Amino acid sequence: MSLSPKIAEQHLIIFTRYPEPGKTKTRLIPALGIEGAANLQRQMTEYTLSEVKKLCKSTAISFEVRFADGNLQLIQNWLGTELNYQLQGEGDLGKRMENSFLNAFNLGAKKVVIIGIDCPGVNAEVLAQAFEKLPDCDLLLGPAVDGGYYLIGLNRAIGQLFTNIDWGTEAVLQQTVDIAQQLNLFVAYLQTLADVDRPEDLPIWQNR
Repeated sequence: MSLSPKIAEQHLIIFTRYPEPGKTKTRLIPALGIEGAANLQRQMTEYTLSEVKKLCKSTAISFEVRFADGNLQLIQNWLGTELNYQLQGEGDLGKRMENSFLNAFNLGAKKVVIIGIDCPGVNAEVLAQAFEKLPDCDLLLGPAVDGGYYLIGLNRAIGQLFTNIDWGTEAVLQQTVDIAQQLNLFVAYLQTLADVDRPEDLPIWQNR
């Protein structure tokens, strides 16, 4: 998408989807309807971006938006033309994250963090903590209540962390930690936060 994005030593990657009705937040469609679920995707992406922009005022980072669905024109019409956009690309979530880390490190980043937009607790303060903790560990994880993780940070590319993971299940965090232990990685953690994936999670967003 962007030919030569400028990447700082500290780089944040935001994974999101274009809010196309019927293709996003599908587990929430029974509660919100097709349009409502897409609108929630839109709102949560915009909220996450607002927190990232707050972080940029106090911390020297660069960031990019990695998107699925839609196209560059639709994304720019929605979020503006001034941001660095990249396609998530092919493969499962692990392959897409692995490639995103590789790309950022190849462009000169030293500390790289990936987040999604599903966790309203990921604010500027949590992201600042992530970049503060990252130099002192091999792998940084933000555990999610549902057994996954809402944030992952690395100081170098470690592809093994993204293979043989049952993405979308409650085993994701533990499987990742098990691989890290096999690789003798030092793992650090942020606070546990809740994602908004199912109808019963909606109060988390409403109460943010």
